[in-house]
Amino acid sequence: MFRKYTNTSDQPLTSVDLDLCQRAFDAALFELNIDKESEEAERVAAVIITLFQHGVSNERHLTAFVTATRGHIYRASV
Repeated sequence: MFRKYTNTSDQPLTSVDLDLCQRAFDAALFELNIDKESEEAERVAAVIITLFQHGVSNERHLTAFVTATRGHIYRASV
C-alpha cells in the first residue's frame, strides 16, 4: 500500500530501467530520423526519463509518446 503513494521519480533508475529507456530512445531517434548527438536528441532523452519516472514503463509506450509529441517537445524548449 505504501508504494501506491510513493512518487516513482524519487527512486533511482536501475540498470534494467536505463536499458529500457535506452531502447526507447534509440527507437524514437530512428523513427524520427534524429541524430544521436543533436540537441533534439537530448530533449528526447529527457522526456523519456521523465515519462519513465512518472510511471510509463512500457518501451513501446515511451517511444510512441515521444514520437507523437515531437513538435511539442521542440516548441517548448525554444
